[in-house]
Amino acid sequence: MLRLLVLLLVLANALYFAWSDGLLRAYGMGPTLQREPQRLEQQIHPEAIRVLSSAEVQRVEAQALAELAPKECLQAGPFDDAQTVVLRRGLEGGLAGATAWQIEPVALPPPWMVYMGKFATAELLARKRAELAAKGVTARTLGNAAQEFGLSLGNFETQALAAAELARLVERGVRSARVVQEAPAPATHLLKLPAASAATKAQLEELKPLLAGKALIRCN
Repeated sequence: MLRLLVLLLVLANALYFAWSDGLLRAYGMGPTLQREPQRLEQQIHPEAIRVLSSAEVQRVEAQALAELAPKECLQAGPFDDAQTVVLRRGLEGGLAGATAWQIEPVALPPPWMVYMGKFATAELLARKRAELAAKGVTARTLGNAAQEFGLSLGNFETQALAAAELARLVERGVRSARVVQEAPAPATHLLKLPAASAATKAQLEELKPLLAGKALIRCN
């Protein structure tokens, strides 16, 4: 009886190991397979790893520091059409990297003028100009069709400045002059760099001649 029990235990152990090792899978018996494909997807591919040189490491570090460095919005202008063409060409060829810049049209208010006229003839114009010169007032002859046979006693950026000059001239005995708006200002453009870094500013220093004497200032 004891021998039979031992034999049954040996046979049971043999069957268990055969079952656990999948030896009985052909007969429809075997443990359930554990499949986790997501683990394979998370495996690191050693063939994709590349050791960087010291120069490459420094370049990556510099790029990372540049990304973390504070940035500010800068602008310069206004530029007329000819200056804008030169500026755009220079920035496209000289401003390296992914620095974003924009050239936007901007409408400037037309200038104001203290105006006298218009006179019926050139002779009357010359006579009035001589009278003004005798009072120490400088007058400039205008050549455009709308203000022909007229005199400019000064040009100003705002109406208020022109009005103040007219009041001063009235005190000096100048009569019949008035404040008028000159012809519309020519088309102008503004350079804007929304996120300029220190590296961008350094590049712009080298491209300073393109700015035609215009200073880079913080955006309004």
